[in-house]
Amino acid sequence: MRHSAPRPPSVVDRVLDLLGAFTAERPRLTLSELSRRAGLPLSTTHRLAGELARRGALVRDEAGGYRVGLWLWEVASLAPHGAELRESAMPFLEDLYEATHQNVQLAVLDKAEVVFVERISGRGAVNVVTRVGGRLPAHATGVGQVLLAHAPADAQEEVLAGPLKTFTPKTIGEPARLRRVLADVRRDGYAISDGQIELIALSVAAPVRDATDNVVAAISVVVPAETDPRTLVPAVRAAARGISRVLGAPRASSTA
Repeated sequence: MRHSAPRPPSVVDRVLDLLGAFTAERPRLTLSELSRRAGLPLSTTHRLAGELARRGALVRDEAGGYRVGLWLWEVASLAPHGAELRESAMPFLEDLYEATHQNVQLAVLDKAEVVFVERISGRGAVNVVTRVGGRLPAHATGVGQVLLAHAPADAQEEVLAGPLKTFTPKTIGEPARLRRVLADVRRDGYAISDGQIELIALSVAAPVRDATDNVVAAISVVVPAETDPRTLVPAVRAAARGISRVLGAPRASSTA
């Protein structure tokens, strides 16, 4: 269960537990699986799942399994970093993809994780674990390091307090090293994450700013590990500045 307060779970807690039971690996769940993964009694699960299905938040197939419904996608698109950001970014993401034919990503920060709100990939692109709507620890990704570098100090300190999960021998697992990397990102205006999620890939990322010049998102291109990342920095930074200009960022307009 996802709620941690000492009080008894409310109806809202239970509904969110049900929705949180679905993952990219388990997008379809039977009623008993949903009950077990949400930590709720079967009778409660049956009642709530039925109500959610009637509202379109869940859909039930002919075999009795449940999936997340399109109504939730419609609601999610109203999030501050949803449709508007994606629509502003898409032309620049597409240009960056045409220039590289590799994975191009747009992400936002949510506490210690990044959430990917868009990704463009080609058949010949290096394999990546990311997906639209997916999450990864911010400290181990290029986009995450960009977003952490420009996050409020208290948000940075919360991540630096750890633990910092490691995926490969190259993942940053030491707070002192991460602190130095974030300082470099602020100074340089971009991040290079080499083999920190998968050894076969590296990413180059840059910040996207809004009309108040705050960093609200980051873009990256993920390429094979043998690529020289310095050759990608100008294109990634140019795409990020382009998105920022569309969002009205004064700093981006002054450097156009």
